[in-house]
Amino acid sequence: MKRLIFGLALIAAGLSAAQETNMSCCAILPSRFGTAAPEAPEGMVWIPGGEFTMGWNGQFARRDESPLHRVKLDGYWIKRTPVTNAEFAAFIDATGYVTTAEKAPTMEEIMKSLPPGSPPPQQSALVAASMVFTPPNRSVGLDNPLVWWQWKEGASWKRPKGPGSGIRKIMDHPVVHVSWHDAKAYAEWKGMNLPTEAQFEYAARGGHEQWQNTWGDEPVTDGEPKINIWEGQFPNINTKKDGYYTTSPVTAFPPNDYGLYDMAGNVWEWTADWYHVDAYRMNARKGKIIENPQGPPISYDPQEPHLPKRVTRGGSFLCSDSYCSGYRPAARMKSDPYTSLSHTGFRVVKNVPAAHEE
Repeated sequence: MKRLIFGLALIAAGLSAAQETNMSCCAILPSRFGTAAPEAPEGMVWIPGGEFTMGWNGQFARRDESPLHRVKLDGYWIKRTPVTNAEFAAFIDATGYVTTAEKAPTMEEIMKSLPPGSPPPQQSALVAASMVFTPPNRSVGLDNPLVWWQWKEGASWKRPKGPGSGIRKIMDHPVVHVSWHDAKAYAEWKGMNLPTEAQFEYAARGGHEQWQNTWGDEPVTDGEPKINIWEGQFPNINTKKDGYYTTSPVTAFPPNDYGLYDMAGNVWEWTADWYHVDAYRMNARKGKIIENPQGPPISYDPQEPHLPKRVTRGGSFLCSDSYCSGYRPAARMKSDPYTSLSHTGFRVVKNVPAAHEE
């Protein structure tokens, strides 16, 4: 493509490429496959390849965000927003897919998610259900999330608060109550992938690898609302300074400098990677730039060592500095890939061969 542009420039100047270089006319023909990035897929943004420092060791950093290590990525397309209810509904209509939350789990599936030696649950637990944020009516400690999460029968992507709720008025909000497997199925239907952890963090930083947040270093509570998070006393008082109690439309807040919306706040987003608490230590020990990392081969979470988990990124409407500060580009969260919650969604990426990068 560069040769073609060069040739056209010469012609515009009144000189043919052959006169200027004394080469065969065939020398400036474009190659069969070209070298430019392919035409933009609808609703996606091109992230040029490059290097960045992955992780964080500043304010709010947690153990699994370090050590810092250099990562190199090829260019890729990433969806401008999280997948919306409208987009997910189109997938369901086209394929007849049934999400994890809409299927009753088996006793075997439940026992796999429990620590060894746990007693089996009641048969009444074997129902189609999902985890719904249910705020307590009083101040509580922050060491037991089950206080504000309820396993609600009938809750799913199309009934986000359970029976009687719906999505007709929130079609432009991110789809939630999707498991990792649901997100992967959608990505495959689109001929795409879930982003790796590295791809998500690189895109979230918007070209500013030293910024603490997607918008810079200004505290999230200063100035006008920047993203959809929890404001007030978590988990029982939300002042709704940003205008929303739970999810918001996917373009309700300003994009980052790559033109991407909701890379912080609104909903956590599934990535392709297994979660391992020491994944960054394993990368740093290699002593070199890590190219296109695909995550660790196995999962390990010391808090629940029996349960394999996938990484989620970006934070959600439940994040606050008093609780998790999960809206930071480097913040990592994790969840069982069969779990679905009312604050978890996803977006997709399209990887292209390196030869097509500009």
